[in-house]
Amino acid sequence: MTPASSALPHPPAGAIVALLGAESTGKTSTAWALQARLHEAGLEAVVVTEYLREFCEREGRTPHRHEQAEIARIQTERIAAARREAPLVLADTTALMTAIYSEIIFGDTGLHETGRRAHAQVHLTLLMGLDLPWQADGLQRDGPHVREPVDLRVRRELAALARPYGVIYGHGATRADNAWRAMQAHWPGLAGQPFPAASAAAPRPEGADPRGGRDDARWQAWCRECLVPECEHRLFRGLAARR
Repeated sequence: MTPASSALPHPPAGAIVALLGAESTGKTSTAWALQARLHEAGLEAVVVTEYLREFCEREGRTPHRHEQAEIARIQTERIAAARREAPLVLADTTALMTAIYSEIIFGDTGLHETGRRAHAQVHLTLLMGLDLPWQADGLQRDGPHVREPVDLRVRRELAALARPYGVIYGHGATRADNAWRAMQAHWPGLAGQPFPAASAAAPRPEGADPRGGRDDARWQAWCRECLVPECEHRLFRGLAARR
């Protein structure tokens, strides 16, 4: 996460908070829960839904390789349109996710550059952790085996972009609590807004080390004792630097 000393106290006009993550990690439900939380605090926010879902429901199938670029373009345009009208945008995915899935499913890396340019406009990314169980969702999902490769690629892209992000864990309302807390950590001016304390510790995510290895005692203790999601990000960076 961005250090408090360099963080703005409040989101700038048209700020974008992007929710990224692998399949079945709570991106959509967390986006709507955050909007409700912001509205309760007297702050206006708009959710930009995932265009891919709309495409699949309309066409009755998943997109072909040549349709991926158009899906990414529309997602980016909808986010840009929303930020012209609303002070804060909650984007349920960005073109960066389309690029990552294009690479994994079709072996196509051609969308990465446009995905990175689009995501460079994002002020804060909330990466959904893999602690939620995978659930089928019609045409939308490819299977639990895809989640770890997607998660790893998202982390690599965010690290390369050097954009602030927090990793969000927790079941049910705890996930939204932690997402709200990550926003407060990035924009300290939000800290005075109503925030119910999380009631239960988030379970340790499966798989351990976010890069695919086993976790160690430091990572386990930190995340079991603290619900602040950016802790995982800090420790992930520290472990990566030592290995």
